[in-house]
Amino acid sequence: MSHIVFDKGCLCQSIYNYPTSMKFFSTPDLIEIGGIPFPCRDEKPVRWEALEYFRRVAESQRLNVRLYEEVRAIDGEEGGFTVQTAKGPYKASRVIVATGFFEKPRSLNVPGEELPKVTHYYKEPHPYVFQKILVVGSGNSAAQVALECWRHSAEVTVAIRGDGYKPGVKYWIKPDIENRVKSGEIAGYFNTTVVEIKPESVVLRRAGDETIEIDNDFVLAMTGYEPDFRFLHEIGVEIGDDPMQVPAHDPVTYETNRKGIFIAGVVCGGMETNRWFIENSRCHADVIFDAFTLL
Repeated sequence: MSHIVFDKGCLCQSIYNYPTSMKFFSTPDLIEIGGIPFPCRDEKPVRWEALEYFRRVAESQRLNVRLYEEVRAIDGEEGGFTVQTAKGPYKASRVIVATGFFEKPRSLNVPGEELPKVTHYYKEPHPYVFQKILVVGSGNSAAQVALECWRHSAEVTVAIRGDGYKPGVKYWIKPDIENRVKSGEIAGYFNTTVVEIKPESVVLRRAGDETIEIDNDFVLAMTGYEPDFRFLHEIGVEIGDDPMQVPAHDPVTYETNRKGIFIAGVVCGGMETNRWFIENSRCHADVIFDAFTLL
């Protein structure tokens, strides 16, 4: 089939945005696609190996990729779509939307979140050496960021809305972060929310409505991400009214309510972003293209 793959950023933009030293939880055989082997040095691949693997897949399979070209609209109907991008219109019989969820961070919705010292994306610990940092969040990313920055001489404080880290935090990470907090090496505030971010401090609210203000140089808000519901809405894909906001689609073929437009990957789960991941959504492509042959 003739095809075009659009990405508003670089090749595999989401993986590129991962922390520089990130290691995948999956083994290479569960990440590889198209039956193309994924060689790596250790049991589990790291970010740069994944980027190199997918680059080689795109190159060896001669995929027609258009990078740094954002899709802005999809007009027409099945068999005669016009895909409007930042660089011009393209014709398509069918469209697959696989935009993931790493593009839009979940906001803290507090004053000061727009300050330059606040980020929802973490690359590496070096910028935070000898700095007072606040890590917000209770998942794998938040725990890993706190530990990595602490081990690179940052003064780390963590703020968590609940009374502890999520049960889903990986078994080799959870006891490590919990022990660092218990020993006082990392300052931990549980049942705590951020209420304001100032240039040189952060205001926290603890259980019982007590507020405290702590010195702070950087805020790393590892609060998760969500699909671009705005884009889905604009192209006519209905979003569920339930809290998970699952895009309307056939669970067998992944075709949405707008005939001829399909969704694949993490975006299929709406706000339930841990439902689909590389390991269990690789099959979406096979299912969708099988559906094409039946249409």
